[in-house]
Amino acid sequence: MVTKVQVLKALKEVYDPEFPISVVDLGLIYGVKIAKDKVSIKMTLTNPGCPMSAIITQMVREKVESMKGVKEAAIDLVFEPQWTPERISNEARKKFGFA
Repeated sequence: MVTKVQVLKALKEVYDPEFPISVVDLGLIYGVKIAKDKVSIKMTLTNPGCPMSAIITQMVREKVESMKGVKEAAIDLVFEPQWTPERISNEARKKFGFA
């Protein structure tokens, strides 16, 4: 069975098309739950009106569903709590000079 750590590691390879930062390092992933071969991901976007929302959620779903042991990935797109730049990881802040 896949683990939360493995899912987050895989999602570090999914980048927001508008920023050169992964969805994990941007702080868009709010939660990962695993039940057998189904992974549920609670995530947000940097902006509720993001024109790339369908593309980003599709990339997340496809990345997780490509993992061995995962049959289905369900994406729950939420906007509470609202995303803020403070959610960007320390690693990404240093890499892009935000810290």
